[in-house]
Amino acid sequence: MAEPFVIAVPDAALDDLDRRLNQTRWPDPEPVDDWSQGAPLSYVQEVCRYWADGYDWRARETALNRFDQFTTTVDGLDIHYVHVRSPEPDALPLLITHGWPGSIVEFHKVIEPLADPRSHGADPADAFDVICPSLPGYGFSAKPAETGWGVARVASAWVALMGQLGYRRFVAQGGDWGAAVTTVIGSIDGSGCIGIHLNMPLGRPGPDDSPETDAERAAMAALAHYQEWDSGYSKQQATRPQTLGYGLADSPAGQAAWILEKFWAWTDCDGHPENALSRDEMLDNIMLYWLNNVATSSARLYWESFGRFRSEPVTVPTGVAAFPKEILPSSPRWCAALYPNLRHWTEMDRGGHFAAFEQPELFVDDVRAFFRTIR
Repeated sequence: MAEPFVIAVPDAALDDLDRRLNQTRWPDPEPVDDWSQGAPLSYVQEVCRYWADGYDWRARETALNRFDQFTTTVDGLDIHYVHVRSPEPDALPLLITHGWPGSIVEFHKVIEPLADPRSHGADPADAFDVICPSLPGYGFSAKPAETGWGVARVASAWVALMGQLGYRRFVAQGGDWGAAVTTVIGSIDGSGCIGIHLNMPLGRPGPDDSPETDAERAAMAALAHYQEWDSGYSKQQATRPQTLGYGLADSPAGQAAWILEKFWAWTDCDGHPENALSRDEMLDNIMLYWLNNVATSSARLYWESFGRFRSEPVTVPTGVAAFPKEILPSSPRWCAALYPNLRHWTEMDRGGHFAAFEQPELFVDDVRAFFRTIR
């Protein structure tokens, strides 16, 4: 049975956050003048001062509460989700899944245009009922107390959730871990999913694969850069999430830096994350990690899933929005085996890993355009 949910953080939690921010013990400054050793001390201090003295969580909390939210038990775990029903009677149910270090905050600019295109100057025939769950161990969802909650189990839980909501026919969208979950959903016979849209498809070149186009050469260079310089967080979270969690659970500055670095590295920001996202938006997302103490439980998805799941080929129609600053770019050729029914591929001219967060208009337009072909 679904229960209505309203975000209502106790004052004591906000007071504790302020105390911790004001008593932060800072590391030495980096001996470089860029982000090459991680998030710069001066910037993290600046953001944390604003977090303590300028950021208004209550206003942000109210803004997030404009969306109808619920909790329900799925596979023995309480799951939090946004569920915005369209005013259009023939709206298509759309399940959107976030990844790490994301949350439902990523979708705050796209939910309303997707659910009510008429009020946003678009065709009402493109309307969706929008369902955005928080992954297990993320946001306001419960934290698994047992092993086994990897991508495949989340995908099965999401199918069960859609059944609980009465949706026997739906479409799904995702990036990052959301792309993995969505891919598995698209491969499950009888799930009710009739099509998927991804902004980080799982297709990769083989070990002996040579690039055939300039786009593939650029993608291979980006994949190599990720492996050499940008993937350390994933190895730590996939092998020792518990050890990592002690520092992130105790220090809001540490939690902020852990996520801010990814907003710098993974957005199309031209060197500064606030060129892509506002400071308030980044802190909104960080707050969902800090307030719910989910640094460790969210990292466990890596431990559960790295090298431990494999999707069957996705036979339902598949669409891809390829953003130029995606951390793990792909190509239609590399995706052919896993997505044999790939029908739609859009090369975007701007944007990065957090597609709906960074480029909401491009994201919405592409989601509408693809699913329009299979309604």
